[in-house]
Amino acid sequence: MATSPRPEVVEDFSPRPLRASQVDDLQRLQKAARKIASILDLDQLIDQVVNDIAHSFGCLEANIYLHDEGRGEMVLAGVHGCSLYCKGQRLKIGKEGMVGYVASTGQMRYAPDVRKDEYYIACEDSTLSEVAIPLHVGKKLVGVFTASHPDLDAFPREQLRILQALCDYVAVAINNAHRFQSERSQREAMSREVQEARAIQQALLPKSSPFIPGFTISGLSVPARAMGGDWYDFIPFSDGRWGLVLADVSGKGAAAALLMSATRGMLRSLVEAHCSPAEVLTKLNCLMTDDFPAGRFVTMVYAVLDPAARTVSFANAGHLHPLLIDSDGPRFLDVERGLPLGLSSGDYSESHISLAEGARLVFYSDGITEAVNANEEEYGLGRLAAHAAQSGSSALTIADDVRAFADGAGVRDDASVVFVGVGR
Repeated sequence: MATSPRPEVVEDFSPRPLRASQVDDLQRLQKAARKIASILDLDQLIDQVVNDIAHSFGCLEANIYLHDEGRGEMVLAGVHGCSLYCKGQRLKIGKEGMVGYVASTGQMRYAPDVRKDEYYIACEDSTLSEVAIPLHVGKKLVGVFTASHPDLDAFPREQLRILQALCDYVAVAINNAHRFQSERSQREAMSREVQEARAIQQALLPKSSPFIPGFTISGLSVPARAMGGDWYDFIPFSDGRWGLVLADVSGKGAAAALLMSATRGMLRSLVEAHCSPAEVLTKLNCLMTDDFPAGRFVTMVYAVLDPAARTVSFANAGHLHPLLIDSDGPRFLDVERGLPLGLSSGDYSESHISLAEGARLVFYSDGITEAVNANEEEYGLGRLAAHAAQSGSSALTIADDVRAFADGAGVRDDASVVFVGVGR
């Protein structure tokens, strides 16, 4: 007996039209996600989320608890509609409430009738249904979101999915805001520390120029950053002489400033016991070679000015040649430069010069001569000599001339100068 073929069953895979309520929910999700992604302030973000969700979905309550990993607790950080609990309330993970349950299991919990849910902790008497959704970024628990409604079984499956999708955005936004807040706090703390360190460093520089009849002495240091490694000093001796120092620590920033401070302390402890500049640098180098980190060093010129004799004795530890201007014109003193301090042991030689009336002696760091303008031209030794030879020049006018030459570009390296002028 012949049989007729069985009719083929064709399943309908055509997309089903969305209900108007689902379209509204999706639009709310899209709008909320855009707004959430634009907020980086953690408190503002959490308040925005709980208020917007409560209004958009007709919730009686909406809360966000954040994970306190150190204490194993959930902390209420955002509250809308709950009159019993306020920010700061804590729930033990795995022990207290739907929030504690969700935090421990990592799974959403929905109570269509809160009166029958063993984990529910009551807040408003009119609450009949509640959902708690974990906030995860990867495997990391960020927090838990809860929403409550005055109707029984008020969250249909489609709406729960919408809320879960929204909570994915919320978790990422909270994590980003928390990181931003933490990094901002760290930056602010670092900024305060830098400002305090800068104030301390500036306090180590001379507060005024020495008053020496017949001489004009000035100094200035312009750090390339908030803190610098350049340093100058004027050290009075009991016999009327003065120690003059200009030093440049390798590197920049906080590390250079710290080494500068250490160098200053060691030098000042040596100058009284070792009056000769060569002796001072030799002893200082020995201390620094033992104590300084490998690869760190200091270039320095240390001089002793005798105003009565109008003489200067100085020793040079790898620093730039001093500039002398007198009746023979400007010239850079071709004196022996020893190794920078802190590299290896060794002795230092000493030079002696006499200062005639009208003479000028300038010590400077490479931040002065290597300052560049917009065309990448260096300020150079020639400009330094030409400006220092002008009437009325000083450490301040030299620094101002360098800034004007840089034309807003600023100094790339710490720039320091010590100026000694002899009256006529």
